[in-house]
Amino acid sequence: MPRSAKDIQLTELKDTILKLNELIVSQTKSMDSLQKTIEDLRQELSNKQAEVDYLKTKLFGSSSEKYKVPFPGQMNLFEEELPDDRIPELIEPEIVEVAAHKRERKAKATYEEMFDNLSHRQVLLDTLTDEEKQCPLCGTPMIPIGTEVARTELVFHPAYLERVDYIATTYECPACKDSLEPQFIKDEGKAPLVPHSYVSSGLAAHVMYGKFINALPYYRQEKDFENQFGVKIGRGTMAHWTIYCAQNYFSPMIDYFHRLLTKRKFVAGDETPIQVLKEADRRPQSKSYVWLFRSGDDGLNPIIVYQYHPTRNGDAAAKFFQDSPPRYLYQCRRICRL
Repeated sequence: MPRSAKDIQLTELKDTILKLNELIVSQTKSMDSLQKTIEDLRQELSNKQAEVDYLKTKLFGSSSEKYKVPFPGQMNLFEEELPDDRIPELIEPEIVEVAAHKRERKAKATYEEMFDNLSHRQVLLDTLTDEEKQCPLCGTPMIPIGTEVARTELVFHPAYLERVDYIATTYECPACKDSLEPQFIKDEGKAPLVPHSYVSSGLAAHVMYGKFINALPYYRQEKDFENQFGVKIGRGTMAHWTIYCAQNYFSPMIDYFHRLLTKRKFVAGDETPIQVLKEADRRPQSKSYVWLFRSGDDGLNPIIVYQYHPTRNGDAAAKFFQDSPPRYLYQCRRICRL
């Protein structure tokens, strides 16, 4: 029997309602799953926040283990205060006597210990003339009777260090040998670059070149000598070499360039701050200055001279030009006033 149009429509509506019910059930399950995920995320966020608070307290909080506010959900074991009449026991401190000990100072290393891994050669000193080798009393030529190490230098060669011992020869007058006044003379050779030091001119030049040309600090050069050559040369020792050479060998040259610079047509100057740790009548935190004076673009070879001054006032520039012609001193004072 054929169904009517209303029956067909009713059947379709039932199917639609059934599908809608299935969709609602599916969406409800999805919402429950999402709600559970949200709760888990909230719990994890709460745990992370508690961990962050704990780390902040450990990093920035008080070092005391006592918390003013206990953690949520944690019971306090000491809610009741002790009665006022309860007096804590006093524990007598235990006194332990420690025997005094004396620290022995480490013995200074010898050249054999410091430079045992370097190649080694000896140079026989022979700088005395025949006249100097004659006995001052009778004029008899002296003969060598022994040698000894006069000094030790480290000679710098590209890519390696070499230890050189200079051997001094001692001469004796054979005619006065058995007399009451035997005569001796020793070939000392030339004076070393730095007294009582093993530095050679090549090694000092290499250290200063690295410091002032390559901007390599002394502590880096110290590590480089130790790692590349196996020799420990302290940064203070290298600084002492530089200061000694500057005071005893470079001062005349700096004075010469200073005189030439003050005669140039254009001279520029500027200062930069520097910290000096040990200076008489001044705190280490005080700011000092290094002044730079250089020639202008006048077609001649450029000249740059550095000078230290504890302040940045115009006295430093005026002092630099105090031996110059009057016009330079007048211009310097005028610039300092501006």
